[in-house]
Amino acid sequence: MREQRPAARIIIADDHLLFADACKSLLEPEFSVVAVVTDGRQLADAVGQFKPDIIILDIYMPGLNGLDAGEQIKQKIPRIKLVFLTMTSAADVAAEAFRRGASGYVLKQSTGEELRLAVRKVNRGESYLSPLIAKETVSSLLNNGQRLSEQKRITKRQTEILQLLAQGLSMKQVASEIHVKPGTVAFHKYRMMETLNISTNAELLGYAIKHQMISP
Repeated sequence: MREQRPAARIIIADDHLLFADACKSLLEPEFSVVAVVTDGRQLADAVGQFKPDIIILDIYMPGLNGLDAGEQIKQKIPRIKLVFLTMTSAADVAAEAFRRGASGYVLKQSTGEELRLAVRKVNRGESYLSPLIAKETVSSLLNNGQRLSEQKRITKRQTEILQLLAQGLSMKQVASEIHVKPGTVAFHKYRMMETLNISTNAELLGYAIKHQMISP
């Protein structure tokens, strides 16, 4: 008699708890949803604690956006599979998600059955892209090799600080959030503005929106 494999362990990361809980109910009992978290930092902690096989995550999350959080997790634990579940149907964003290590990309306006199908395929080692997004366009962007963030001219720490500032936190609040001094945040902010040739906070916010750090 063939031994039954244990259900894949899943973490859901979405800052809309009602939606995340609905996804959990949809996926159980076929899969084992071991945790639901609401931001990128919680996700990083949960990965170490719950050791998931698959992470279902949104792109727009407070603290650390899904693209950056997913990329960091894949760099540390390549075996973990990422399924992005998002409102964003732009082909360049989907391409960036796959470039960062995604195995699946599903739109939130899709059916529950499509999400289950995507998770099943990813669990088998396949990839999945929502049929609402042009596969040829995504493939072309991937082959082109141009990153959504151009040359990523700012550092990971600066990206983290920019996202928090763009979410409306003061420099003092950002410093408390990432456990540094306010002067350090100010230093990184002005270095970013210098590097990106940006002179106002509004331009900085526009850069964060353009590069998918926060929702427009």
